[in-house]
Amino acid sequence: MLGHRGACAHRPEHTLASYQRAVADGADFIEPDLVPTRDGVLVSRHEPNIAETTDVAAHPEFAARKTTKVIDGERQEGWFVEDFTLAELKTLRAKERLGALRPESMAFDGQFPVLTFDEIVAFAAKAAQGRRRPLGIIPEIKHSTYFHSLGHDMEAKLIAAIRAHPWLQQAPVIVQSFEVENLKRLRPALARWRNIALMQLADEPDKRPGDVLAAGGALTYAQMLSAPGLAEVALYADWIAPWSRTLMAVAPDGRLAPPQPIIADAHRVGLLVGAYTFRPEPQFLPPALRQCGAALRCESGSMAEICAYLAAGLDGFFTDDPGLGRRAVDGA
Repeated sequence: MLGHRGACAHRPEHTLASYQRAVADGADFIEPDLVPTRDGVLVSRHEPNIAETTDVAAHPEFAARKTTKVIDGERQEGWFVEDFTLAELKTLRAKERLGALRPESMAFDGQFPVLTFDEIVAFAAKAAQGRRRPLGIIPEIKHSTYFHSLGHDMEAKLIAAIRAHPWLQQAPVIVQSFEVENLKRLRPALARWRNIALMQLADEPDKRPGDVLAAGGALTYAQMLSAPGLAEVALYADWIAPWSRTLMAVAPDGRLAPPQPIIADAHRVGLLVGAYTFRPEPQFLPPALRQCGAALRCESGSMAEICAYLAAGLDGFFTDDPGLGRRAVDGA
């Protein structure tokens, strides 16, 4: 069970409080998304654009840095992490991305700084001590091709971090990416550390990985998730992790449809299967599982959804609420 950006149903994502809550609620892994600062330090933000997850807009000294960029073919306006030094980022504070949907988390807006990957590893190594179940970390390399174009070698930075932290050389570690070539590069580079696995993420079926898009290639995630495509993924990765609805869609009656053959096909070629992201808010659930009235959270529905995917053979899953994920896994 993978704590998605920590426990961001309860605390602003990628903050120390979010990771602490995930560990306390029983997550097997905590997830930092990795992006680089202007001075080359890996920090944890979901995207390069920090407009929605920090209070940067309230800092007049950074107003002139608001800009528009194209990342993996998508045009975005905001403030971007690669335009800030670590010292500048440390003056910002995190905020809840989903706002009023998560008042508990929003109540912590402005309290927590942006974390470096080193700080997260140090926290995880300490939190793992004396824990009944192992604690792992599942970093995601974000937009590798984009950052390479700016002179940031994301894979080299990750390898350097692994070499610098003995805990990363023995704890459960899964490195994930939506791109392909960086995972292929990492496979031989990380082979000496048997504790480290690789996870190929898969976006919506008609989309292409960022590196494929930049190279003018035609490979889509739908092709990657076909039986022949999964056999290719198994040559360089240990996991395949698509969007959950790719594995089990929502039927016209609002219930979950029977599983697609992806899980069985992946298992047949030796891949473990993950899925993202399970959330407790009603709008993210299949209509048939929204039995919570006007409540902002539908805990029973989220647990029922997770259990349905586990029954279909899912090996792991990302959740914004590790407490509910733990209860679903443990059969509570």
